[in-house]
Amino acid sequence: MSIVPEDADLQMQWTRWLNRRNSAARDHLIVHYSPLVKFVAGRVGAGLPSSVDPGDLVSSGVFGLIDAIDKFDPGKHVKFKTYAVTRIRGAIFDELRTIDWVPRSVRQ
Repeated sequence: MSIVPEDADLQMQWTRWLNRRNSAARDHLIVHYSPLVKFVAGRVGAGLPSSVDPGDLVSSGVFGLIDAIDKFDPGKHVKFKTYAVTRIRGAIFDELRTIDWVPRSVRQ
């Protein structure tokens, strides 16, 4: 497996999730990787106006993390954190696009 977790418990949770789709293992993985969501949301939110709530960025990032855990394939030989950051950023940008009432062509 290309995940290379830091500890044996995390490895066990990944095995339980990937082999049996155990919901408790999924919850453990979400909690374990939640600081990654806060980090990505902070980086994305740094260039945004103050009217954008950082909590909204984090909550949409959590949906990206959940999606990343659900769709992760260790057979692709990509680290999970690398894959998750991309999915989290994508979820945050999707949410920002939905709350923005101005079309992209006008912004350009």
